[in-house]
Amino acid sequence: MFIERKRLRRVALLGSTAACLAYAANTPAAFAQDLAAEEVEIEQMVVTGSRIVGQTFESPSPIQVIDAGAIQQSGAINIQDLLLESPVFGTPALSRTNSAFLTSGTGVATVDLRDLGSDRTLVLINGRRVVSGLPGSAIVDLNVIPTPFIERVEILTGGASSLYGSDAVAGVVNFIYKTDFEGVEINGRFGITEEGDDETYDANITMGGNFADGRGNAMLFIGHTDQEGVRSSERSNTQVDDLSLFRNTRDPADFGVPLEPFFSSFPPQGRFNSGGTNFTFDPNGTLIEGFSTNGPAGDGVGANGFNRQAFRTIAVPVERYMFAGRASYEIHDNVTLFAEGTYNRTESSRIIEPFPLGSDDIFPFSAGLVPIEVDTGDGILEVNPFVPDDILAAATDRDDDGLRDITFARRITEFGPRQGRTTRDFYRFVVGAQGTFLEDRFNWDFSYNYGTTIENQFSSGQVNVVNFRNALQVRTDTEDFDNDADTTDLVCANPDAVAEGCVPVNIFGVGSISQDAVGYIDAGASFQTDITQQVVSGNVSGTLVDLPAGPLAAAVGIEYRKESSVEELDALTNAGLNAGNALPDTRGEFDVVEFYTEVNVPVLADLPFAHRLNLIGAVRVADYSTVGTVTSYNGGAEWSPIADIRVRGSYARSVRAPNVAELFTGPSQTFPSGLTDPCEEIGPTGGGALGDNCRADPGVAANIDANGEFTVNQADQQGISGFNVGNPDLKEEESDSFTIGVQITPSFVPGLENLRIEVDYFNIEIDDAIQAPARGFTLDQCYRKGNQDFCDLITRRSAATALNSVGSLEFVDAPQRNSGGLEVEGIDVVVSWNGDLEEWGLVGSLDARVAYTHYIDGFVVPLVGERANPFVGEIGTAENQFTANLTYTIDTVTVGFTGTYIGSSEEDDQFIAAFEAFDVRPGSISVGSEFYLDTQVSWVATENFEFFGGIDNIFDNDAPNILSGTTFNVTGTDTAADVYDVFGRRYYFGARLRF
Repeated sequence: MFIERKRLRRVALLGSTAACLAYAANTPAAFAQDLAAEEVEIEQMVVTGSRIVGQTFESPSPIQVIDAGAIQQSGAINIQDLLLESPVFGTPALSRTNSAFLTSGTGVATVDLRDLGSDRTLVLINGRRVVSGLPGSAIVDLNVIPTPFIERVEILTGGASSLYGSDAVAGVVNFIYKTDFEGVEINGRFGITEEGDDETYDANITMGGNFADGRGNAMLFIGHTDQEGVRSSERSNTQVDDLSLFRNTRDPADFGVPLEPFFSSFPPQGRFNSGGTNFTFDPNGTLIEGFSTNGPAGDGVGANGFNRQAFRTIAVPVERYMFAGRASYEIHDNVTLFAEGTYNRTESSRIIEPFPLGSDDIFPFSAGLVPIEVDTGDGILEVNPFVPDDILAAATDRDDDGLRDITFARRITEFGPRQGRTTRDFYRFVVGAQGTFLEDRFNWDFSYNYGTTIENQFSSGQVNVVNFRNALQVRTDTEDFDNDADTTDLVCANPDAVAEGCVPVNIFGVGSISQDAVGYIDAGASFQTDITQQVVSGNVSGTLVDLPAGPLAAAVGIEYRKESSVEELDALTNAGLNAGNALPDTRGEFDVVEFYTEVNVPVLADLPFAHRLNLIGAVRVADYSTVGTVTSYNGGAEWSPIADIRVRGSYARSVRAPNVAELFTGPSQTFPSGLTDPCEEIGPTGGGALGDNCRADPGVAANIDANGEFTVNQADQQGISGFNVGNPDLKEEESDSFTIGVQITPSFVPGLENLRIEVDYFNIEIDDAIQAPARGFTLDQCYRKGNQDFCDLITRRSAATALNSVGSLEFVDAPQRNSGGLEVEGIDVVVSWNGDLEEWGLVGSLDARVAYTHYIDGFVVPLVGERANPFVGEIGTAENQFTANLTYTIDTVTVGFTGTYIGSSEEDDQFIAAFEAFDVRPGSISVGSEFYLDTQVSWVATENFEFFGGIDNIFDNDAPNILSGTTFNVTGTDTAADVYDVFGRRYYFGARLRF
């Protein structure tokens, strides 16, 4: 999209568009009167949903618009916060409240139309693509959007690949920046929650002006925002580790009830097993037998476990520095040069609990058995001097080398919490020219768009496994005694390790690891990415011929795009030798050449029952270096039987080519949450096909033999891992979207001249959707359906380890594949009215708008022929959602209210299916609806000064309890923090200076 600065005189206003009408509805009356004049000056524009400049028709696809006034009224400092209030957006893939535990992406802000995945929502700036903020993907980080620089946001829901290319499967979010800005505007804002945390600061300045007798205009924006974040320990409901009691009782009534405490079994004093006896240290540092994670009564009294919540995060801190500018200069009556530039630096940090280290992390090849004796030469064995006598006495078993050994689990608090610091530098530059020819009948533009995102992340708190292994094997240095006759020096047993600076480590007791040992063992991790996008495009549009019903208009264009992405991690992380996730480097690129054409055919006009009838169609052919040639197309119609009623409908075939990560990512380790082992409590007989398939695994059978039924411990529940894997054989996914709706503007009804009613039905169906199978589905397919392809993705432990039971789940992998597909269906209703209240005998003016979405259905088909897995109605995609805005202005004071409703929602059906044997049925677990109310008051004190303040979440709603061990829990928050408000009531105030 571009907006041409060249002014054109028209005898009558060009045909309205959905976006322009919505924009004008929130524009002062004087401006509306200017538009109604017989002769007006307008700016030709392309509206999202069409590439035809100066179009004389409305888009047949539904478009919602948020203008600058609504953005200001919201008080949002990150545009994501405002967009997520709209019911057309689903749960964001990334936000401040769901990215603390990620190995990358901390603090990124994304949007997701219709809950179809952020990769299927195309984000544009002024109609042009934006480089991704996440390596390997097309997902744009909204942190790079300077909120005060936005003129409006146009949201097109439904497939639009024929107009904008790949990724526009669910729709398009187009940020339109301000143009022709003159003057200076300075904004300052401060906010804080009622709890006194998450302080936010925002300051920015926008300046601009014309030059060269009005032939040129330049604008500059400079801004800084700082959101300080919230720690789990700062809120009373998230201070203690817990688990949903439902996981123990299987009673749906216990779903939101916390089993508290549910501490980690990795304590800072250490937990040791020697000869079958468990040992730990009491708070006085005395070695004792036995270990009780949560206390003998499970109430925390006398507990030996560790409270992770003391270190976790509800919302990560994010700080942004932003610079944006644009300029245009008319070098000829028909040629204008333009340039856009944006630089943004986002800084974010994360902090989580100190690392939980098990002896099987250090000695994986021996099931975690740690030798406590070393061979000093000549067959002489020496016991590790750090080992307590009682543990030594119990260590009667010997390993394959004839050495006595133990196992341990320990929280390495001496390293401090795991911390990560991330900086993302975003650069985007657009240069080009635009103009007209053939007496302004045709418009053209040509541009080059370059963007890059560079991320640098450094983290601490993990260990070098090889160094730790050397440091655990300790002996007395018989050649170098200390000057103190009562002590001897202790050294690492491996002389090569000694030469490399090995420092012996004592793991027995709180604080027993010396800082010298920490320095030797510590493994700082690094993560760097470099994402680059280059786009060259040219477009021509205009009127081909004048038909009786209006001009036949068309647009054609060609585009070349190249995307590349590189992710590089430190060598220890690559090899999985820092006791954490093993992650590979990933690099890849692709390019694509695309050609599109669009045509609008006016069929009827100014006839009975045919005030207007237009047909529109578009087709795009793209040749990818990865998947070859793909084609997308759309067709639509708009029919107005009378001027005040418009019926619109569209059909679109869209495509999405696989991105770099989906194609090229190597095995990347993750630790999924909320998984339930389907073999749990399976006995030696019975259980039908599930029982037979479980017992067919030797490890499961051994577990049943030992315990009478298949039994897992807390470490088993928390220790399930798996690998995400790319697939170079992926093909493109295809979608069919259909919309039909009606728009009513009853101008003939007194008092309702400014009423606007829109009702649209939508259906989006995606075939061959690129996604990894849900791990719960993989377990179900293997053990309940006997599908060997999915069994091959599962690894169980063949023997017990230091921490985990024999037969327990170790890995459940999730490779990318073209699945059965996705589908979502629903109805959008938007009602708005604005106007003066004088004719009603009142004072002031009122703007009101309600946007409501009802989802009829939505599901994932993970495998062709398999039962669909619904997501509509589940937490994050409530069947009913709405946002209502009410703004009242009297003289210089404006008061606004925004209400957001999220309907009642259910737990994931795949999660519930794992408990069907316990008579837990689909729909039996749900959370209630939520309604949030926000308000803002602004006062224009003088011509140049405006003051504003607001309260968000006036009623101080608590988020529903969605606890650990359930599907939608976000670690550290005790809820679905990416769905519900986790901040509570909060306040902000600020000032705006204009001159």
